[in-house]
Amino acid sequence: MLREFTCIICPNGCEIEAEIEDGKVRSLTGAACPKGEAYVRQELTDPQRNIATSVLVEGGELPLASVRLTNPIPKKEILNAMAEIRKASVKAPVVAGTVVIQNILGYESDVIVTKGVAVK
Repeated sequence: MLREFTCIICPNGCEIEAEIEDGKVRSLTGAACPKGEAYVRQELTDPQRNIATSVLVEGGELPLASVRLTNPIPKKEILNAMAEIRKASVKAPVVAGTVVIQNILGYESDVIVTKGVAVK
């Protein structure tokens, strides 16, 4: 069976075609770098995603601080992770790199601030 993937690992966004037989990649075309092949193999066995969103800031010059995960988590856990992130808030001032949630959902991935917010 032929499947098409758009690689999301780097900005190239390679359109990759993979011939899959018995759950294994038999051939692969379109990947500009080795990361594309690794991405397709992971998508077939255990899809992973990263999250970039925001959390509320109490007393900040901005109402929200941007956050992201330090490592991807299983794709099937994205909605659960977002539910946990929505519960979180930080107090200003907050600096980039601050850990908002450690080991979200038990995975080795922290939710960290990506842009600081000063006090109002």
